[in-house]
Amino acid sequence: MANEMKAVDVRERLVDALRLDLVGPSDGLGDAAEVLPQAPSRWYLTGFLVPLEAERTQRTDESSTDEVDQAGEGGGLDDDVPPEPAAARQRYLPSSIGMSVLSPAEAGELKVRVRWGDYHRRSEMPEEWARTAREEIVNLNLAQATERAREVEVPSSRGLCVAYLARRVGNLAADAGVPAGARTISVFLVNRRTPAPDDVKDEAFAFQVELEVSGDAAFLPRPDLRSFASDDWDERVADLQYRDAGEYAVGHNVATAAFIEEGACRRVRTCWIPEAEVERVAPSVIAGVELSMEALSQLQDGSEANARLVPLVSEYRKWIEAQAANVPAAPAKRRATGEELLQRARIAANRIQRGIELLNDPVCLDAFRIANKVMAVAARRRRPDEAPKWRPFQLAFLLMNLAGIAEPGDDEREVVDLLFFPTGGGKTEAYLGLAAFTLVLRRLRNPGIQSAGVSVLMRYTLRLLTLDQLGRSATMICALELERQKDAVKLGDWPFEIGLWVGRGATPNRMGRKGDKDPQCAYHRTRRFWDNDKNPSPIPLEECPWCGTKFSRNSFRLEPKQDEPEDLRVSCVNRACPFGRGLALPIVAVDEPIYRRLPCFMIATVDKFAALPWTGPVGAFFGRVERYDKRGFYGPCDSPQGTKLPEGRLPPPDLIIQDELHLISGPLGTLAGLYETALEELCVVERDGRRIRPKIVASTATVRRAETQIRALFNRRMVDIFPPPGPDRRDSFFARTLPATESNARLYVGVAAQGRSPKVAMLRVYLALLGAAGKWYTRLKKKGERLNPADPYMTLLGYYNSLRELGGARRLIEDEIRNRLAGYSTRRRVGEAEGLFDDRQIGYEPVELTSRVSTAQVAEAKRRLALAFSEKNSVDVAIATNMISVGLDIIRLGLMVVFGQPKTSAEYIQATS
Repeated sequence: MANEMKAVDVRERLVDALRLDLVGPSDGLGDAAEVLPQAPSRWYLTGFLVPLEAERTQRTDESSTDEVDQAGEGGGLDDDVPPEPAAARQRYLPSSIGMSVLSPAEAGELKVRVRWGDYHRRSEMPEEWARTAREEIVNLNLAQATERAREVEVPSSRGLCVAYLARRVGNLAADAGVPAGARTISVFLVNRRTPAPDDVKDEAFAFQVELEVSGDAAFLPRPDLRSFASDDWDERVADLQYRDAGEYAVGHNVATAAFIEEGACRRVRTCWIPEAEVERVAPSVIAGVELSMEALSQLQDGSEANARLVPLVSEYRKWIEAQAANVPAAPAKRRATGEELLQRARIAANRIQRGIELLNDPVCLDAFRIANKVMAVAARRRRPDEAPKWRPFQLAFLLMNLAGIAEPGDDEREVVDLLFFPTGGGKTEAYLGLAAFTLVLRRLRNPGIQSAGVSVLMRYTLRLLTLDQLGRSATMICALELERQKDAVKLGDWPFEIGLWVGRGATPNRMGRKGDKDPQCAYHRTRRFWDNDKNPSPIPLEECPWCGTKFSRNSFRLEPKQDEPEDLRVSCVNRACPFGRGLALPIVAVDEPIYRRLPCFMIATVDKFAALPWTGPVGAFFGRVERYDKRGFYGPCDSPQGTKLPEGRLPPPDLIIQDELHLISGPLGTLAGLYETALEELCVVERDGRRIRPKIVASTATVRRAETQIRALFNRRMVDIFPPPGPDRRDSFFARTLPATESNARLYVGVAAQGRSPKVAMLRVYLALLGAAGKWYTRLKKKGERLNPADPYMTLLGYYNSLRELGGARRLIEDEIRNRLAGYSTRRRVGEAEGLFDDRQIGYEPVELTSRVSTAQVAEAKRRLALAFSEKNSVDVAIATNMISVGLDIIRLGLMVVFGQPKTSAEYIQATS
């Protein structure tokens, strides 16, 4: 029943609508005898074959050279003068499709089932085109197959031909396990019909073309010879882990789908709209390990820590030895890769064990307890009703990195640990826990003012990511500061603070004063917010990170003098909040006070470090200060004042966290690598004749050639990926892959549209998705119920390769898509009572999340995104159309959002709380 549908069911209907709208009827989908109100080559985007001998005008789409960035004028360029356009490449509509399969030596015959639709112009209604469903079978004798193509005409097809040829596999395939005598069989369908006149040209086209091939012997899985032969470590791991995942067909001009029955593949088929599911990776549940943050905050001594935590290591070691059975005995290269993976897992187990043993040190144990306590308190601020627990991989990551923090002279300090886990898996809590331990340990080991200064430096490449993490990190720092206030003798008199050091578009670089001409200085931003709190907040936080109360004009104070301020202090207006009775939040977000106060936890973007050679006070981040007073610290660039530091300087940063490592690549990685050399040198201290460098950890949800990238970026030779993969891709002990029956998988859908331009493909896909989602939203809407199963698909995200491309797409959405959606329900087949789509309005103007928009706009779009994807049973769908991706996935380079139903402020709060 429609009213019992879930989001995953709506997703299936959307994909069906996409197929029907872009390709047309197929087996079990749509009306096989449909009548269209216009020529099918105009109605359908793809799925048809043009006669091979047709004139160029029939083989091309007149808009095939249109690019997305040419849509309208002002295609989103930052420059006044547009670049010279590249030479247009003519795209041709396909005249053939095919596939290749790997067939065993004993195979004697292939049965090729050809399905298609023929359309003819109706004489009584010349503007209408009627469809005739066709299906024929062609049997191929493989004994006659040679390396030269042979052709067989499809019966009663007026010129459709099946071409086929055979090739023997090479020695490398035999080494990869392909049986002797196997052959690659390629089968093609070619439209050799006589072209028709232009006014009825579609009568010679073949629409909704589909090839289905079956054999008298099961097809063999095609080995990935590139991975098998490669010496690249990532390729070798992929070859081992996916050795059981066979590719049974490869498409030519089209995609393919294989059907596995009773463990064998005897049937493959072409498809114009292919699908692939990516199953969810979830943290494992490990019995017998103490994961409660609150329980770990109350450990009595090292013996109790050992009893509570050692089961994590012992269970891991049992798993490692059990995985030895999954390492193949042959070929030797795969065996060597499997053994190396298990050896890396043993190293990780040893490091976790060593971290547990470090808790025998009373100071390390105390720091570990306090870190768990503040992480638990921070977690309860977000989810008051849930007992805070570590996920096993988070706790393991924290333990394995304790030695690198607690023993700076140890070899562990030199290892770069890359935390690799899917988006939403909990990477942030893992490295925030390590940051909390680092901050507390520094206070315990350096009593007094000597423990101040920047201790943890966390960096991002994108502003949106930086703003997203600021709230969570600020909550943890608030918990640390409240803990310090309870025992300043232990944790020092200088407060724990968090600093946000990013570009002036997000935070003020200068404090400014009355009469200052800089509209972006803190003084003018604050005054604008005082005048009207509908204006953006002076800092990129809209609410208290501790209690969630929205900031008002009374939250911001310019101190010590309002017209000549030296600092911008932020407090909460909720008197029940610990930071609401005159106590300022431990947040510093203006560059000038940051240089003075040196927050212990610094969040920065990579590009900000370009200020190193030009801004002298930046040197204070690395401990280059000499004096201090209650206002902060002073270095060589400041006039002498305050009290001399006992050791003449502060310690440099202990821990560097690089989030979203995969985004630092290409030219950005080259530039960042240059600055890393200087950053590291500034952080180095000499102890007992040894150079001590900061500990580096990084995180990513997509890893490839990580070791090479990290070595180029940080010049560190030792790299460990955690959790280390095992020989079974579905199980790394700390994480397991959930089957789609247990948890909805992410669905990826492709659109093969040869001969069409990216602009046309994007236009048709956007219209289909937005229109179909609108139909199901209306149909499933119930009075009095806020959640609708179609709601996750009322918001569309588009990803683009450049700002120019994004600009063109935006104009396309604002003009063509918006106008067409308003009447899209009229797109129906002749006589069809109900179409695929309803009329649809775009609820908001399209919003782009790029460097060109203000931080306030980014923050607002982020809140709307959180609402759009807040439904707990929502599932992701991503559509790929040639060069353009559309879907609900991860924010990338250029992103534009097209929102569906407008939401109220109350719904924002409810959805994001």
